[in-house]
Amino acid sequence: MVFLREGLCPGLTEEVIQALRTQEIRTVEDLVSSELEELAQKCSISYKALVAIRRVLLTQHTGFPVSGADLYEELLSSMAILSTGNESLDVLLDAGLYTGEVTELAGGPGSGKTQVCLGVAVNISCVLKRTVLYIDTNGGLSASRLLQMVQSKTSNMEEQVEALNRILVCRVFDVFSLLETLHSLRSGGLEQASVRNGPIRAVLVDSVTAVLSHMLGGRQTEGMSLMIQVAGALRLIAKDLNVAVLVTNHVTRDGNGVLKAGLGQSWSHVPRTRVLLQRVDGPQARHSGLRWATLLKSSRQPCHQKQQFDLGSGGQPADSHPDHLQRREQEDVFKHDS
Repeated sequence: MVFLREGLCPGLTEEVIQALRTQEIRTVEDLVSSELEELAQKCSISYKALVAIRRVLLTQHTGFPVSGADLYEELLSSMAILSTGNESLDVLLDAGLYTGEVTELAGGPGSGKTQVCLGVAVNISCVLKRTVLYIDTNGGLSASRLLQMVQSKTSNMEEQVEALNRILVCRVFDVFSLLETLHSLRSGGLEQASVRNGPIRAVLVDSVTAVLSHMLGGRQTEGMSLMIQVAGALRLIAKDLNVAVLVTNHVTRDGNGVLKAGLGQSWSHVPRTRVLLQRVDGPQARHSGLRWATLLKSSRQPCHQKQQFDLGSGGQPADSHPDHLQRREQEDVFKHDS
């Protein structure tokens, strides 16, 4: 039997515990088996806060049975889907990034991983009006590019400032600093940042490879241990704090020369969804913003779907690019004339 106590999980303060005790709710089992809507009214506690507390307690103490209907209700009440602002990616991701999950973008140099991450941050901040934390591990974040992308969304200077204020940037350049940042988020740093800027709904890490790849391989057991710590911290942040986590990864080739995400088999279990970004082949596409996005892993969509989009148009599908539209119109006219 586990008694409720302050610090047992985020949101379970002494004030909340005292309120629950007035209704004879003293243990974890009492709380997870209660009717939360009725309990929230009697204790004058936010129903949403109780749902979040129970979800964390169920994760920590999975010995308690819970019905599928209750789990589904909690999922609907806590889950959000955040559009990436990239139509092609949203198609592959089944509408966007899901809170409570880790999503990965894998790709080689120049595949557009950072550009896509910047676009995701700007869309969440400027269009969805939500706060996003951008963890930059390789120095790829450009403040001028970020401003340029915000300006493409709105010409109102006040809205631009508000949007930029909702993008929190944290620069770390080694795995130890990354772990310190992630642990700080779990121990209250995310809540403190949310108070100042509104609730953080997404955490972006660009990239996990930059701080891990040089520590892996051979007999470097410390590197594997650190990678597992980073993986655990990212998954717990997504689930416990109910945010969408997006990370970028590099790529390698298998024995047959096929591209695959880096960091090995152990890391492959971390992301719930994985998308591979690649340049479009061909002499005309070499210097363009055209990219292929391929779904490599998903629990919701058939894998190996592909979408083409244009980085230069903010993720607009390639088929809707003005040049493609013009060519399609010419083809329609040709068919009509013939």
